Amino acid sequence: MQNIPVDHIRNFSIIAHIDHGKSTLADRILELTGTIAERDMQSQVLDNMEIERERGITIKSQTVAIRYQSRPDGPGQGDAYLFNLIDTPGHVDFSYEVSRALEACEGAILVVDAAQGVQAQTIANTYLADAAGLTIIPFLNKVDLPGADVARAKHEIEEGLAIPAADALEGSAKTGLGVPELLERIISEVPAPAGDPKAPLKALVFDSYFDAYRGVIALVRVVEGTLKSGDGVTFMAAGLRAQAEEIGLRVPAHQPCEQLEAGEVGYLICSIKDPKAVQVGDTVTQSAHPAEAPLAGYQAVKPMVYTGLFPVESDQYEPLRSALDKLTLNDPSLVYTPESSYALGFGFRVGFLGLLHMEVVKERLEREYQLDLIATAPSVEYRVYTTAGERLELHSPQDLPDPASIERIEEPCLKLKIITPPDYIGAIMELCQQHRASYENIVYLSPTSAEMHWRMPLAELILNFYDGLKSGSRGFATMDYELDGYQESKLVKLDILIGGKAVDALSLIVPAEQAQGKGGALASKLKAIIPRQLFDVPIQAAVGGRVLARQTVKARRKDVLAKCYGGDISRKRKLLEKQKAGKKRMKQIGNVELPQEAFLAVLQTD
Repeated sequence: MQNIPVDHIRNFSIIAHIDHGKSTLADRILELTGTIAERDMQSQVLDNMEIERERGITIKSQTVAIRYQSRPDGPGQGDAYLFNLIDTPGHVDFSYEVSRALEACEGAILVVDAAQGVQAQTIANTYLADAAGLTIIPFLNKVDLPGADVARAKHEIEEGLAIPAADALEGSAKTGLGVPELLERIISEVPAPAGDPKAPLKALVFDSYFDAYRGVIALVRVVEGTLKSGDGVTFMAAGLRAQAEEIGLRVPAHQPCEQLEAGEVGYLICSIKDPKAVQVGDTVTQSAHPAEAPLAGYQAVKPMVYTGLFPVESDQYEPLRSALDKLTLNDPSLVYTPESSYALGFGFRVGFLGLLHMEVVKERLEREYQLDLIATAPSVEYRVYTTAGERLELHSPQDLPDPASIERIEEPCLKLKIITPPDYIGAIMELCQQHRASYENIVYLSPTSAEMHWRMPLAELILNFYDGLKSGSRGFATMDYELDGYQESKLVKLDILIGGKAVDALSLIVPAEQAQGKGGALASKLKAIIPRQLFDVPIQAAVGGRVLARQTVKARRKDVLAKCYGGDISRKRKLLEKQKAGKKRMKQIGNVELPQEAFLAVLQTD
């Protein structure tokens, strides 16, 4: 593939809302171009994680070099072209990785489900592609479905995305309809990459993964200059120097080559053993002749959601640490620190990019490493300003200092975008107001689709907002969000006491005006979950030293009179008095075992 000139190279990505057919379209492109032999073909061929294939989502970016022989009667005039297809995640949790991958492209195929139309992440990913200056080619997928409404989908693309859709391609990624025409459109509409191969090297790292034998393998787009095998290179953001031991193309197997010139996409192996040393968005340059400045847009990846992960059995603590170490090899965005809990013992406070990222990591730990875990309620990063003038960044309610020393607390907020049929606007407005969201505006994309904009605290989103949105709209509404700074809020720490002892794993940071309602609801939920003991178990919700709500799990009575089938009443009374004294003693030393459902109750409490 190295003999193809730069003006015959096309770098493009596929963007879409989840389940609109992005991975299926990638499959058809690989199949029709003969990149993968028919005997090796399988669905979601670029999704190589079991959980990706099972859920039908893309979690890790992938790239594949495709050799395409154009049609003699088409815009390519029968010449050979090199397509670099970069398959990106579609979920908002991975928006930074998507933005870096789009920087490696000149074009994007916008896949829209003709039956469902434009949805929330369709708009978000289109904005990212537009901000990167990409040429966008709309492709209406699933036109062979009975519910497809091509005219409505085109109208929503034009109204909601401001992209001309009159000549949008119509097809089916499943059957291959319209895909050959799409390949020709890529040649005619996506520009060839620019860049001077003789300039100082600038290569963008848009993803990386870890190989047990080769170390970190970085996926790079050469923007300027030429990357040669054997060169000394520098990762500019990390300040790391290494040697380019092997470079090449992914087809999708590794195909080594001598050099990658400006405009080409490939992989770089430097035998780097620390996966955190190679960050998405970093710039690679030659150590001998470095570039003056790195490429713009690099950000250090920062977790947004934190939760405690504790092994059910204490002897699984070290296996959990080992499993987290292994996961961070291929997922450097995962952050964890040791944590101890009075109720749950030793575990880890783990930081994630978002809720989907958290769900995927927990499932992988349980499935791939056979761990039985308890996850505490997720929390966000709060900024606490003390009366001494310090600023603390807290990830857990247990770390909140004494209220007397707090000047103010700030919590992260986000801009929320919801796309829904107009019939459900009232229910969604009620839901958003219950979650402390402030209304901004509403735009009607079409008679059957409206786009609502809100500003809402992130802490409200991570509890049960998504479930409420789906039930309130009967599954029709979709949402997308982006961070929008911090805001000052009046927040307090809500403690749950069971048997008079605070259970730190059930603590929450809540708005002061909601503390009583949330405390009462959580106490009632726990009363239904905690099994009855041989003594009364009080459940209390408290803020500081003030108890806001109380429920009691009544004692389970043992029938000590079962053996008394007759005789004097004094004998029965003696047995009951003995039982009463025993219960009193048991209550003083008794411990309550909490089932795992008790820790999930925090997520299910309105």
